[in-house]
Amino acid sequence: MSLQYDEIVRGGLARQVADLIRAAILEGRLAVDERLPTEDELARRFGISRPTVREALKVLAAQNLIRSRRGPAGGTFVNRPDKDAAARTITDTATLLVGMGRFDIDEIVAARMETEALCCRLAAANRSEADLAAMADEIALLGEETLSDEDFCASDVRFHRAVVQATGNGPVQLMMHAMIESFIPITNMLIYRDHERRRTVAAHQHIRAAIAARDARTAAQLMRDHVEDMRTVLDQALARRNTNKRQGGTP
Repeated sequence: MSLQYDEIVRGGLARQVADLIRAAILEGRLAVDERLPTEDELARRFGISRPTVREALKVLAAQNLIRSRRGPAGGTFVNRPDKDAAARTITDTATLLVGMGRFDIDEIVAARMETEALCCRLAAANRSEADLAAMADEIALLGEETLSDEDFCASDVRFHRAVVQATGNGPVQLMMHAMIESFIPITNMLIYRDHERRRTVAAHQHIRAAIAARDARTAAQLMRDHVEDMRTVLDQALARRNTNKRQGGTP
């Protein structure tokens, strides 16, 4: 085990300890399943109180970087990195930042347009028949006239999720998690009343067909057109909402 115990300065001690241990884990200086020193030993080595150590370990446990086990062979151990947990953390953070107004709609739309176009290019090269079937299932569902607005938006998210899955690229899938699970639902929530369902279904059909044909360039352009079309609807929805607010009506 390799930890630097002399880098602590006063102020925010628990966070600093958590950051040092986290860095050691991510850099491989602490191995998966390695047992950390006891709370008393960590407190002594860092020169801090045991409650501060305990608070730092809580931070690391919340990040799924460590786990505790009771009993004679118990202790605190380094966790194996969990891709799903990391993806959820990214999504939760992105959702929080949007809610705080740190990203505006222009940024989200631009990011979505370029990243989903990339996904289409990769999907055209790497898609499987199972990926195409998943896209087709959502297209069929989206075409049902009795589908509720909520279910329509959920199916729309699943279609885009299937495109990302079809990339076969783990880092891209992780990168896109916030886009698919946070940004798309947020924009859908703003425009669901204005959705032209047939245009959405048609766009998805054309994107899937290009991916099935392994036509990366066309698939990417169709996705850009689809997001641009969504942006037009979004602008209309936001304009109506602002007008209603000025008039004292409901959004």
